[in-house]
Amino acid sequence: MSKKILITGASGLIGTRLTELLLQKGFQVSHLGRSKKSGAVPSFVWDVDKGELDQQALEEVDTIIHLAGAGVADKRWTESRKSEILESRTKSSALLYKVLSGTNHSVKAVVSASAIGYYGFGFGEEVFTEDGAAGNDYLAQVTKQWEAAVDNISTLNIRVAKLRIGIVLSDKGGALVEMAKPIRLGAGAALGSGKQYMSWIHLDDLCEMFIKAVEDESMRGAYNAVTGDYVTNQELTTLIAKVLKKPLLLPNIPAFVMRIIVGEMAVIVVNGSKISADKIKKTGFIFTYTNLHQALEKLLKR
Repeated sequence: MSKKILITGASGLIGTRLTELLLQKGFQVSHLGRSKKSGAVPSFVWDVDKGELDQQALEEVDTIIHLAGAGVADKRWTESRKSEILESRTKSSALLYKVLSGTNHSVKAVVSASAIGYYGFGFGEEVFTEDGAAGNDYLAQVTKQWEAAVDNISTLNIRVAKLRIGIVLSDKGGALVEMAKPIRLGAGAALGSGKQYMSWIHLDDLCEMFIKAVEDESMRGAYNAVTGDYVTNQELTTLIAKVLKKPLLLPNIPAFVMRIIVGEMAVIVVNGSKISADKIKKTGFIFTYTNLHQALEKLLKR
């Protein structure tokens, strides 16, 4: 009997690809979101603000993959947007806890998205491992509260694993598409000092890591979802230009200019950190893409 998986927040970059790969591997998949979608998989509705969830969504479900959360880089960080980024994660996790604690169900595991933003930003050569403390900045505090809300579920005798996701490389959206746009136009430049570290993972490796966390019952707690092959923003920008055969003519875009353009959200791109992948490697997980140049060749040359 194949496992039945319910995915929250499945309409995004990760959820879309993860659904494809789960179906290919013979899993039964259904989606839980704000509106009912017609498509290849059954779709159920929840209203996180009202604390309501269609109970049918949980029927015969073995594992919940929890991806729901407002996009961190989608809109300028106004105070209301910052509240939305936090509450879309903490409230949705609290709703899962409430429903799982109050109804009969067959859920044995919850695998949740998290983010390497948990550690804050490292400006030196420090390499962050899962044992590290949470940082003090806004994103670190969001991630800490998000994980705490997810961890409550483990008190219900349900296995909880959290993947702290780095910069996801895909040709369908996300950071790489945005970074490649100006470079394709001959207007590419590194951001800030260019020395900030970018800890990355290919979308397909990330999805395989979620599947590993579904299948491997020894996986509990937090795992960094990065390759461990961190590069600086300058190196990444230069490699993208090389693969696209475009020159990099412009000087770095200073951090203060980025703050003028995108506001406080600039911290995401002008800061970075070195993140260890040792813990996930010790589970036996094997990456397909560990060489950045090869990953970019494959993604940008299509």
